[in-house]
Amino acid sequence: MSADKLWSNSQQSGLSSPTTRSRQNAAFRTQAGPPPSPRSDLLSRPHSPVPRSPRALPPETSLPESGRGSPRFISLSSQSAFQQFTGGNTFSMKGRGRILKRGGTVFFVTLFLWFALNWWYLSSFQQSALQSLENLETPQADSVRQVGVVNRSSAVLYERMLALAAHELAENEFKPEPDVLWEEPTQNAITWLPCANQRAEDHIPPPPLEHMTGYIMINANGGLNQQRVAICNGVAVTRLLNASLVLPRFLFNSVWRDSSQFGDIYDEAYFMNHLKEDVRIVKELPLELQSLDLEAIEAVVTEIDVPKEAKPSFYLKHILPLLMEKQVVLFEGFGNRLAFDPVPFDIQRLRCRCNFHALKFVPKLLELGGLIVERMRDKHPRWGPNDDDFDAEENPHLSGTERIPIRSAKPVPKYLAVHMRFEMDMVAYSLCEFGGGETEKKELQAYRALHFPILAKLEQDGRLGTADVQRELGHCPLMPEESFLMLAALGFRRGTRILLAGAHMYGGEKKMTILKNLYPNIVTKEELLTPEELEPLRNHSSQLAVLDYLGCAMADAFAMTDSGSQLSSLVSGHRIYHGSGHRPTIRPNKKRLAAIFEHNATIEWSHFENRIRKMVAETKRIAARPISRSVYRHPRCLECMCKHEV
Repeated sequence: MSADKLWSNSQQSGLSSPTTRSRQNAAFRTQAGPPPSPRSDLLSRPHSPVPRSPRALPPETSLPESGRGSPRFISLSSQSAFQQFTGGNTFSMKGRGRILKRGGTVFFVTLFLWFALNWWYLSSFQQSALQSLENLETPQADSVRQVGVVNRSSAVLYERMLALAAHELAENEFKPEPDVLWEEPTQNAITWLPCANQRAEDHIPPPPLEHMTGYIMINANGGLNQQRVAICNGVAVTRLLNASLVLPRFLFNSVWRDSSQFGDIYDEAYFMNHLKEDVRIVKELPLELQSLDLEAIEAVVTEIDVPKEAKPSFYLKHILPLLMEKQVVLFEGFGNRLAFDPVPFDIQRLRCRCNFHALKFVPKLLELGGLIVERMRDKHPRWGPNDDDFDAEENPHLSGTERIPIRSAKPVPKYLAVHMRFEMDMVAYSLCEFGGGETEKKELQAYRALHFPILAKLEQDGRLGTADVQRELGHCPLMPEESFLMLAALGFRRGTRILLAGAHMYGGEKKMTILKNLYPNIVTKEELLTPEELEPLRNHSSQLAVLDYLGCAMADAFAMTDSGSQLSSLVSGHRIYHGSGHRPTIRPNKKRLAAIFEHNATIEWSHFENRIRKMVAETKRIAARPISRSVYRHPRCLECMCKHEV
């Protein structure tokens, strides 16, 4: 090969490796004699006006070799080197595309490796957290491992969160709690004061007997709370129609299985006397009407006959003519059969007066409820050693005659009440899933078929939403684990005294064990009262529910876990009406909670805590009753409470 051809090839390539140049120089010396000086060589090189493709490079001048560098490129700036590597006189468009293709491949390979590394890291992190929980030799670890044995994916989710909550509670045991836990924004709350017991100066008492339109009877269905709503609505309708009210009766329910009647729960004499200026109330029908077959004379009105939340005009148009014709009308079930708006002012106030003043529990239930409140705040051994009394001998600053017991003036301990609406009937009726897998699904379906046949039929026909949709919409009751994770995020300390209200929890002792490992001072009414004290209430679920009602109503703070629960709604309204702005209630937004818990497999505790606190804070705002909402739950309206300037 001639020296001219070697030189031409090197110029066409534009770049040469040290190996290439050494071979080129050897050939040049052999065929063309002594080389010129380096300076003259550089100045005399002819530059090819037409760049050629890198395909013309010999094997020795491949691009990876150029990365090693050479004395020529060491003397150049980085910008000049880049121009030589990618300049227009060096590569064609096809060559640059090839480089970009290689660079893209490298980029995607790097991205894949990055995702793989992150996946491995998160997996190992979660596995290590679970492994550490497995290695814990504590009752907490044993109970947490039992959660959701059937559905392992759900168990992993809550195992992690429960472990984080337990760690956070241990860390914050001696730190002060947030003030908002036990307080309402009192500056606004105290502007609303109870006044439903006041009657207007021009108040009209009930008409005399001869001017009455007839008698209204009510057979209230459901449990304590549905019955209470039915009574108040019945009083309001009776006043609206200028009728007389027969003391309501309670239907026996296949779910609650309680034979209690009005006089077993409420003080009959007090009820009749308190409302005598509003409604005429009698214990039973007159003799001449007692023998009537109400079914035969078509004087029975069922819930099917009355629209849900019917307006007063419905009763004036359809019920009043029937009442005047038959002289008596029996309402079978009357829970939510009277709207809250539009209703005349005096009728609305009467509903509030009935609910917040006239319905007084019988003395035996008030006494037991008072015992629950007292024992939640006393120095019972269940709460641990008394720290407000100490022996003088343990005080190094006292000696001799001064060594006497000293009692420190500490406030009465506070307690939190939690209404855990997670009974079997509620869980089955919700159509939700709670991590129990196929076993749970079959069990709840069987319960629905027995107690809620219409609901079971709709479910079987596929006319209801899926469990996932129900949860996303916030229609599912909170699981016990979710409720107490919320309390931990709000900042309640591990030693907080908690009254757990509600009937038998679905999941039983397994669930309770998990909760008590987070908050060991959880008690129920069955644990606070002796068997002898509870014996008269056995098999009377409505009377037992009164104890939950009183314990929650008088608590320093109250947390509801299902905003749709009647007991939670009535307790919340009671606390607003009688609490003077000092009885806060925690109302979770279940739809937002579902969105938060959806990400709890990876969410950090601090982020979880911030989101929970923000959500609950938004529900504590003091505002007047929204239109068409229940006055029993939202009594901040002029019909029930009076607005005052502070």
